[in-house]
Amino acid sequence: MLDVCLLGCGGMMPLPYRYLTALMTRFNGSSLLIDCGEGTQIAVKEKGWSFKPIDVICFTHYHGDHISGLPGLLLTMGNADRTQPLTLIGPKGLERVVGALRVIAPELPFPIIYQEIQGPEQVFEMNGYRIKAFRVNHNVLCYGYTLEIDRAGKFDAEKAKGQEIPLKYWSCLQKGETIDNEDGFFTPDMVLGPPRKGIKLTYTTDTRPTASIRQNAEGSDLFICEGMYGEKDKAAKASEYKHMTFYEAAELAREACVKEMWLTHYSPSLTRPEPYMEDVRKIFPAAKAGKDGMSAELVFED
Repeated sequence: MLDVCLLGCGGMMPLPYRYLTALMTRFNGSSLLIDCGEGTQIAVKEKGWSFKPIDVICFTHYHGDHISGLPGLLLTMGNADRTQPLTLIGPKGLERVVGALRVIAPELPFPIIYQEIQGPEQVFEMNGYRIKAFRVNHNVLCYGYTLEIDRAGKFDAEKAKGQEIPLKYWSCLQKGETIDNEDGFFTPDMVLGPPRKGIKLTYTTDTRPTASIRQNAEGSDLFICEGMYGEKDKAAKASEYKHMTFYEAAELAREACVKEMWLTHYSPSLTRPEPYMEDVRKIFPAAKAGKDGMSAELVFED
């Protein structure tokens, strides 16, 4: 099961009723954060989740509304006597940008591991899941992310018996371990059926619609996508400043055959997204207007 929380859904500046865009996920004791704008710590506290298990932070790009909350978060982690490493993933310039922000958080009791994205796409595997960064189209270098959790096939006892695999190794093989000793060489595929459908989450913001989003979001259980503007007369403005309208996001969701889409990263001028959702759902019925603290549990299908 993957816990997902849209901590905030605002773009450009925090508002009294809307935090800046940030996403947090929890899986198997590990927490991941995508973007960390001003106020992210308050949003986490309001949700009732903890900073302590955060071991990966991904950045889409380095505009202030997506990274300005990082120094305070690092200080909070340090003041909590954290010693475990923290991995940061982001576009080119990651260490330089974070180093500049750390002028106000220079001494931390934990190491930071920098993983700068190389090229248009890159995959990172850690903590039992796979993160894929893919380039999108904003006015600075910007990436979207997919998070995937694979699921092995069902254990087949008859298959194990037929190959005379000792019972004592069944549990290890089922967990994905390989056995190589005096009893023989046994691999998980010898006792497992075909892989089952896993869990897939896609998150993208600050971009025009791109083929990379469509391709990487394909089949996602949840697609969280920028919808800067709901007003139809702002389509030209969205194009000029490299953002998306609600309707462009809905088209992407439909083309990528995702199960559900949440809109996020609203313009400060957009006070209420819901009045526009009827037209959005005509394009993609499983669309929802994101709200601060909106959450879901993505589970494996039976």
